[in-house]
Amino acid sequence: MSKFADIIIDISIEKLDKTFQYRIPGEMEKDIVPGVSVTVPFGGGERTVRGYVLSVSETPVIEESRIRDIISVNRTVEKGKAEEELLRLAFWIKNHYGGTLSQALKVVFPIRKSVRERKRVNIIPLKSPEELIREADISGRKHYTARERVLRALAGSGEIDASLLSDKLNISKAVLKALEEKGFIRLETLREYRNPGIRRGEKSTVTAFSDEQRRIYESFTHDYALGLRDTLLIRGVTGSGKTLLYIEMIDFVVRRGKQAIMLIPEIALTFQTVMRFHERFGDRVSYMHSRLSPGERYDQYERARTGGIDVMIGPRSALFTPFNDLGIIIIDEEHESSYKADNMPKYHSRETAKERAANAGASLILGSATPSIDAEYRARRGEYRLFTMTRRPTGGSLPKVSIVDLRDELRKGNRSMFSLRLRELIGDRLRKHEQIMLFLNRRGYSGFVSCRSCGHVMKCPHCDVSLTSHRNGYLTCHYCGYREKAVKLCPECGSKYIGGMRAGTEQIEEGIRKLFPEAGILRMDGDSVRHKDDYDRILSDFKDHKADILIGTQMIVKGHDFPLVTLVGIILADLSLNSSDFRSAERTFDLLTQAAGRAGRGESAGEVVIQTYEPEHYSIEAAAQQDYNMFYSKEIMFRELMSYPPVSHLLKVLIEGRKEEAVKKEAERLALLAGKSFSGGGRLSGEEGSSGEERLSGGGSLSGEEGSSVEESLSGGEGERPRQVIGPAPDVISKIKDVFRQVFYVRDADYGKLTEIREKIENNRRDENRYETYVSYDFDPL
Repeated sequence: MSKFADIIIDISIEKLDKTFQYRIPGEMEKDIVPGVSVTVPFGGGERTVRGYVLSVSETPVIEESRIRDIISVNRTVEKGKAEEELLRLAFWIKNHYGGTLSQALKVVFPIRKSVRERKRVNIIPLKSPEELIREADISGRKHYTARERVLRALAGSGEIDASLLSDKLNISKAVLKALEEKGFIRLETLREYRNPGIRRGEKSTVTAFSDEQRRIYESFTHDYALGLRDTLLIRGVTGSGKTLLYIEMIDFVVRRGKQAIMLIPEIALTFQTVMRFHERFGDRVSYMHSRLSPGERYDQYERARTGGIDVMIGPRSALFTPFNDLGIIIIDEEHESSYKADNMPKYHSRETAKERAANAGASLILGSATPSIDAEYRARRGEYRLFTMTRRPTGGSLPKVSIVDLRDELRKGNRSMFSLRLRELIGDRLRKHEQIMLFLNRRGYSGFVSCRSCGHVMKCPHCDVSLTSHRNGYLTCHYCGYREKAVKLCPECGSKYIGGMRAGTEQIEEGIRKLFPEAGILRMDGDSVRHKDDYDRILSDFKDHKADILIGTQMIVKGHDFPLVTLVGIILADLSLNSSDFRSAERTFDLLTQAAGRAGRGESAGEVVIQTYEPEHYSIEAAAQQDYNMFYSKEIMFRELMSYPPVSHLLKVLIEGRKEEAVKKEAERLALLAGKSFSGGGRLSGEEGSSGEERLSGGGSLSGEEGSSVEESLSGGEGERPRQVIGPAPDVISKIKDVFRQVFYVRDADYGKLTEIREKIENNRRDENRYETYVSYDFDPL
């Protein structure tokens, strides 16, 4: 039986969905798979073109006699063709993270050609000024006043933008066309790009390196010149000069005719970061993010594709900039969870950048003051080259950090959200006309329950994550499904002050205005930043000292450099520490360290106050000491003990549908199917009231009663990491817009085994036509 391939012939942005079907010759069947480049006949005559296989089937879409054969399989990538490289990357994303090819293509080619190009028409005179004046006189005598005005304007100014004549002199297109036909002018249509709003500035020169910066730069340039393209992880304390190092690395690569992509975690960073790059690279740098207009985004994409710029800055979508000769990718603040996509396919920018860099022959640079545990783990295993920067090149010291135990504040009768120490320091800085940043650590907050008297947090006995409070009166674990009734008294100390944590930036602003009515205050959060220029406006106003205090969530602590900030107050460190996520300690350490790093970046020393109910937690102690190694050593022990990433890998399988019972049954069926994929593996669940019965069918299932230990090794051989299927259970948000959600997790040390399980689930659902529910996948979920 013949096989057929659906092939993309033109991979321009607007034609990705247009495919043509070709017959696969028998001798090529083993080589023709999605993503392969082939040569095919196209159009009339003997014309051949390059195409790309999207899918293979046994069903012709037109009469089989009209289908032509594939000529050959191409073994090499076409040079200077960014679209081809990106198409291959889309196939990699689809295979690595799941989802459909259509979803992957929309990620890689996010800007479709639905925006009208902006054109500019120049009027170029073809006669001398004297001849133009003579013709103007003639036109005036004939009462052709519009024609006369055009000719006199051209005689005096030379080349003119047609829009100026249209706006200022009210000249119609018909007048210009008549002059062109008579040979007096030529109309030249030029492509005009929309400017995303980069402010002009003088180009800067190279700044002197510190010894640490020079060591890293010289190592990178030496290896790059030799053709070595390693992945580098730069761990540098806040204020150590990583941005300057990035600029010099990019400059080195750009001077060799290459292009650069610089990823940033939040669009709030564009205000300062883009300006620093624009001062060095001028109009050869641009940026993209979701708040640009469709026209602005499309134009920046086109400028990159046509060689109009060398450097692109932006969040994770900028990774797919269509540069034809990419030489370097830099991911700043590598630890940030915003580098993981929220929708299918849920790709991680770090891994995807590594794949794109390998395909393009580019270097990949990862930088952070607090690298992700995943990146540090790989660096220590030799997968990345690790460099450290421990000093600020300006000679400034790291800020002094104080930890305030909020349990003591309660015992002193202080029930406000501001400790006595923080109030005292805010008043001191206002008197000195210095600036203050107040940070509310709300990331990952999801309704955990804690005691204000002793700091005890209600946690799952099986998964070591906090239980989430629900309106039905139960506390639930969204990993294994364990639940227990909500408590009214603290089980540790018996205090009645136990409940969910509640705090918001508006509450903080209201409280500060009452305490310090004379202070100028700005707030930066999701409510105050709704338009594309709001970020720049607020940050610019604060930098210009139009306000004394900046209040905000995590968006205010990402890389900003305000020399007058000498005090940072962290209101509630516990909000992220006790989220229902095994990475909660890592996120807390990251945010506290980054927040602390905003203080004392100028000439004056900085000070930080961390308010917490758990001052003895290792993430808070390590952040206070700015000691990454201390934090990493304790956190990786926890990951190894629990077999959490990066020691093992997790696959999250989310099942959604409008019929609750159908969703539950499909989740149970798929969890059992995943369990059967293991040799000696099994399934764990911890739902309250389960029978404790052990059911083994191939992989098997193990359900434990409430309070029982479910952390059993289900691996086959000695020394292997546990292989487990955990759940199913309701997702953190179990119902959204009348769509019910169930989740289970698959854990294995081998990432490849998890992709096999995902493929097995996808194939099974397709074969059995299971379309009543929707399934999505998230590898090593954040």
